[in-house]
Amino acid sequence: MLTPLAAALLVLPASPAPRLPPPRPGPSRRARPAVVRAAALRALPRRLELWSPRLAAVESNPPPPSSASPAPDEERAGSGLDARAGGGDGGGDGGGGSDLGWLRAFPHVLTASMANFLFGYHIGVMNGPIEDIATELGFQGNPFLQGLVVSIFIVGAFFGSLGSSALVDKFGCKRTLQIDSIPLIIGALLSAQADSLDDMLLGRFLVGIGIGVNTVLVPLYISEVAPTKYRGTLGTLSQIGTCLGIIAALSLGIPSESDPHWWRTMLYAACVPGVLIVAGMQFAVESPRWLAKAGRFDDARKVVESLWEPSEVEKSMEEIKAVVVNDDSRGSWSDLLVEPHNRVALIGGSLFFLQQFAGINGVLYFSSLTFRDVGITSGALASLYVGITNFGGALVASNLMDKQGRKKLLIGSYLGMAFAMFLIVYGISFPLDEGVAHSLSIAGTLLYIFTFALGAGPVTGIIIPELSSARTRSKVMGFSFTVHWICNFLVGLYFLELVNKFGVGAVYAGFGGVSLLTAVFAYNFIAETKGRSLEEIEMSLSTTTPGKQE
Repeated sequence: MLTPLAAALLVLPASPAPRLPPPRPGPSRRARPAVVRAAALRALPRRLELWSPRLAAVESNPPPPSSASPAPDEERAGSGLDARAGGGDGGGDGGGGSDLGWLRAFPHVLTASMANFLFGYHIGVMNGPIEDIATELGFQGNPFLQGLVVSIFIVGAFFGSLGSSALVDKFGCKRTLQIDSIPLIIGALLSAQADSLDDMLLGRFLVGIGIGVNTVLVPLYISEVAPTKYRGTLGTLSQIGTCLGIIAALSLGIPSESDPHWWRTMLYAACVPGVLIVAGMQFAVESPRWLAKAGRFDDARKVVESLWEPSEVEKSMEEIKAVVVNDDSRGSWSDLLVEPHNRVALIGGSLFFLQQFAGINGVLYFSSLTFRDVGITSGALASLYVGITNFGGALVASNLMDKQGRKKLLIGSYLGMAFAMFLIVYGISFPLDEGVAHSLSIAGTLLYIFTFALGAGPVTGIIIPELSSARTRSKVMGFSFTVHWICNFLVGLYFLELVNKFGVGAVYAGFGGVSLLTAVFAYNFIAETKGRSLEEIEMSLSTTTPGKQE
């Protein structure tokens, strides 16, 4: 059974992304809620058509400037960490030096991203010692049970994703991250001390539940805590954390090739990040959006003041208040069946469906055999090469996310993945010198991993919470990741069977075709969110906004 490595962690120019309108500063903080809401809604004269950016946009005439809605500011430009200009939520120094505005949010985002480090670690921890575990626990020679030890992790993650929304809505992101560390720590301890198959399965299942919650929670938390200007760049930290976790597990697993009991040390080590998350999140901030939904506006203001540029605090708080006042009801799963939430949920589920069936799991599984053909017989070493490539792609993505935008990276990523797949198919299917064919396979595999890490990996997790409303964000994320784990499981279950029936070339050609299809999907249905606050995006997408103006 395959490990869920597709969640680990890609630029070609694409069509201009639909732009949300520049915001108008809101009224003074002493304005009545109705005036706040009206001013904020009037600041967004164009409603974004989510299904197809090329369709006619629905426009409304902006009201003339008044005391409650002054003239628009200059449009803010998104930038990476090395930007020089100020502006945006939590912009930099606004001068000619380095922009260090991202440092305010970085410790909080980094702490949360440790949960993704654990995710990557638990992906890689079974890569090498599974045979030793099977021998010691008495199920060696049984590929079904070996696969079950790995795949039970995915089953737990499925249930964790389903239950994540209720936890986040009730306890908030900060407390949920701490609570969720409990099954991660207990599961790692049970697995490390396992004396039977049942103990190992229970431990892996508990770890899976914790990972399922975290994969939903971390990108959601980062999207709500990070200032707009740096949201994309900081959002890639969750993917970088996953890559580092995989590399750490593979590196720590090297002694397992000579020590058959080393796997227990590796699983004990998995407890340490869980303890650090519990301690670290005690000093991290809570999401200001969740605090506002809970009616704790003073606490939300304190968080915004600590993370945002001082000149942006008033406007950001007015936008957050406008969304909360405009829709103060608690979201439910049935909301995903009505506009506009059903469109966002469908797009989120589709992105993860297409991501998994573009073949990331299959490529990662088959990569060890590809490296073996060129003389790299160590599976752990081959996986380490793949992990380092993945990490390099994620670093590049972090620098480009707030410069090029999400849509360009997503399209370019899938086009690169398609090219890589067809390059491998060419090397496999056509009569070439054996050395040339192996070189094409290696180059195609590494190119596929690198381009996946540029967009298909990180952008998918970043853009879904950005497009979701405050009311349904946790549920849209929970639904989307549930689709992810189901597809992850299915690809792992049937990949080898498809290879045996149709051959590697045909299967990889199918992966390339899905990658091309996903690039077309992103071109037509994904809106650019770079440089816009979550509240701007939400009010622009809301089909009920015009009717609620006062």
